[in-house]
Amino acid sequence: VQLQASGGGSVQPGGSMRLSCSASGNIFSINNMGWYRQAPGNQRELVAAITRGGTANYSDSVKGRFTISRDNAKNTVWLQMNSLKAEDTAVYYCNAAVKENGTYRYLGVWGQGTQVTVSS
Repeated sequence: VQLQASGGGSVQPGGSMRLSCSASGNIFSINNMGWYRQAPGNQRELVAAITRGGTANYSDSVKGRFTISRDNAKNTVWLQMNSLKAEDTAVYYCNAAVKENGTYRYLGVWGQGTQVTVSS
């Protein structure tokens, strides 16, 4: 199973950006999906997560500015980021709890990181 993230880049403060992450491979089911970020010198932190049923939760630092959504049929999760700030600059990683065909457990899978830079 692989997660492919896309959509990073550079944007000015106050701007918007949308990240996308699609899962592919021998997938039976995906439970929670989420986005994490890691800035230089910092630990990786949870930004937003969403259950299979669509319940979302956010870190306090992005609440009201970021929106996470998903399409279960497409095994895809998005992160819409608005009102971006310099402190949002980081490498963003998607994560999903995936159950492969023929298995009994959900395992965490990470996508490759995508750089988001907010700078004037």
